Amino acid sequence: MTATLSTPTLVDLARQTRQASRALALLPAADRQAALEAVAQSLSDRAAAIVAANQADCEAAQSEGISAALYGRLKLDAVKLAGAIAGVRDLAKLPDPLGQRQIHRQLDEGLVLERVTCPLGVLGVIFEARPDAVVQIASLAIASGNGVILKGGKEAVRSCTALVEAIHAGLATTAVDPAAVRLLTTREETLELLRLDGYVDLIVPRGSNEFVQFVQNNTRIPVLGHADGICHLYVDAAADVAQAVAIAVDAKTQYPSACNAIETVLIHREIAPQALPAIAQALVAKGVELRGDPASCALLDGVCPTIAATDQDWATEYSDLIVAIKVVESIDQAIAHITTYGSGHTEAIVTEDRATADRFLAEVDAAGVYHNCSTRFADGFRYGFGAEVGISTHRLPPRGPVGLEGLVTYKYRLTGQGHIAATYAGEDAKPFNHRDL
Repeated sequence: MTATLSTPTLVDLARQTRQASRALALLPAADRQAALEAVAQSLSDRAAAIVAANQADCEAAQSEGISAALYGRLKLDAVKLAGAIAGVRDLAKLPDPLGQRQIHRQLDEGLVLERVTCPLGVLGVIFEARPDAVVQIASLAIASGNGVILKGGKEAVRSCTALVEAIHAGLATTAVDPAAVRLLTTREETLELLRLDGYVDLIVPRGSNEFVQFVQNNTRIPVLGHADGICHLYVDAAADVAQAVAIAVDAKTQYPSACNAIETVLIHREIAPQALPAIAQALVAKGVELRGDPASCALLDGVCPTIAATDQDWATEYSDLIVAIKVVESIDQAIAHITTYGSGHTEAIVTEDRATADRFLAEVDAAGVYHNCSTRFADGFRYGFGAEVGISTHRLPPRGPVGLEGLVTYKYRLTGQGHIAATYAGEDAKPFNHRDL
């Protein structure tokens, strides 16, 4: 009689990924770096097939009426793929995040404490569209010694499958077990993944506010991420107008579906008559729809079409070529508006007044606060992290773009010579010397 092979369950697959992650955590940095190079080369070798798979996803998504914002995240052309591959190679050049001794302290003669960095374990990453996230996250996981279970949206299933096949092909030639990188493809597996608290150590959701809230409400596993990307640009009374125009256009239109694109422009009333028409006309020329408060609409009357903004506009992440505009009386009002409506992602000021800039940078509570530059720089690759697993708007670290340093934890190692705690307790307790080595 021939035995029937049963299909592995998600628990079986997660167990395999955890085992692979434990082996990966013990590999020297050179092996993990070699694995990253092998992945980059395999992705490059299969670039045409990956782009073709993405084209099929894009065509299918368009036929189903995908939004412009989601389509922008879904599209993975040759240029975008090449950038992701370059990020993998850049990641391999970064210092090894594992085995770093953060504390080396003698508690007493012969009793030495160390705090040493180590991997988190297994990451569960769930994302909508964004097939390039597969490359970033898988490479970060390998570099940091973590296993990863990826769950992409149905609109990107062909792209994600092609990418993971290339990653597995690259890993198969290295010391890293391909099981360390796992791809899930069905909607049912999402909830199953969120219940794997015995095998998954961190969940990273990347998607809409509603999606992130769904994840947070349906898992006991710690969640790292951000719900909204409501970013502001404040144009101060002392702003350079030409600079403000260039930054506003870049921050809104360079990639409008990105979470670090601005959704609101705040402009000081003193400079608004000069700066607002210039900014508005430049944005409209790029196809941006303007939604303004009464003061903005009055200043732009006869200059360019502007829709009256509602209170909801200040709290909306458009992820599209739409921007809300508000004239404010002072930096105090600008900061108050950002405090009320900002999502803690990235906020920027344009000003030539250093004291005003310093105040903005100090008082605005966000993962990123910028002076005279576009919010679009809020990105792990641009920060020199090689890639990012996501952006966190939590106040507890990691915060902002999460690269390698956000995917490691640490353990305390204590080495003694028969030391016992009783020696250091009671009336005749021996004192610790706590000497850093």
